[in-house]
Amino acid sequence: MTTPTVHPAQRIVDLSFGFILSGALSSVAELGVADKLAQGPRSAASLAEELGVHAQSLYRVLRLLASVEVFAENEAGLFSLTPAAEYLRTDDASSLRSAVRMLTQDIFWAPTGKMVETVRTGQTPFDRIFGKPFFDYLNDDTVQGALFHQGMSSLSDMENGTIAGSYDFAGMGSVVDVGGGHGGFLIEVLKLAPQVRGVLFDHAQVLGGSRVAQAGFSERCALVEGDFFQSVPKGSDAYVLKRILHDWNDETCVRILRHCREAMAEGGRVLVIDTVIPPGNAPHGGKVLDVMMLASLPGRERTKEDFHKLFAQAGLKLSRSLPTPTALSITEAVAA
Repeated sequence: MTTPTVHPAQRIVDLSFGFILSGALSSVAELGVADKLAQGPRSAASLAEELGVHAQSLYRVLRLLASVEVFAENEAGLFSLTPAAEYLRTDDASSLRSAVRMLTQDIFWAPTGKMVETVRTGQTPFDRIFGKPFFDYLNDDTVQGALFHQGMSSLSDMENGTIAGSYDFAGMGSVVDVGGGHGGFLIEVLKLAPQVRGVLFDHAQVLGGSRVAQAGFSERCALVEGDFFQSVPKGSDAYVLKRILHDWNDETCVRILRHCREAMAEGGRVLVIDTVIPPGNAPHGGKVLDVMMLASLPGRERTKEDFHKLFAQAGLKLSRSLPTPTALSITEAVAA
């Protein structure tokens, strides 16, 4: 059966309404609706009574989400989980609830609504809206900062295993995960490469949420506090920058890369794990993420040629770029 082609005019209308779906998804993630449906189908009225919310409003939101296969409504008006809705449960090992809550925070939502301002000026309105740059705001607002880091960990959990498995860490003695958050990616590396000793490098408040001990790798992984704008731990075989460089402009990226170049052991390498935007008009996750960066941060997603230029300025050279099963690639650099 051939899927009907959407009329170009309808495509424009559907895209214009996209923020409505984001808002609906955000509301059910915040309320924890999926957890309440884990035991079986329920009416919106029953859910609303337990959650302390307005029943008809909840019904209307659930009806919309059921139309895009997040939840399902039966003939009796009862809502149940779908395979997509399972990812909104907090007790699911692959839960994306924190990721949804993070991605639909005001830190992304509000600046995106002012996109025309960014296009006119080339500057994010984030500082004007929130009074300070993105990461300064998160450092000062502990609630929003925690939500951001939890969401990033949730988002990364979906991809860490397959990305780590896309690179051969054999022969390496040590790996530093620069700005590695709660350690999700480094844990996957340690699982795959028993000979590797890891260093999880980040700010103290971030390392407080580290999952290294919980994963059983305390003996093989050190938690090191620091600021990658100043320096990184010395003498490692590999320096991982996962979802780091895309946050920053070229000048700042070169500074971070130089620190890695200066610190790495002889024969060491830098592994940049970000999207690599391909040429052409095909959809790619990096193109969406790039405009998200445009709205809220000074960074951007980059092409292979962009990475060539960054590495050259930092005393490195691009040796290869490896695709992964995710939207991210592993771009490897060695000493020039």
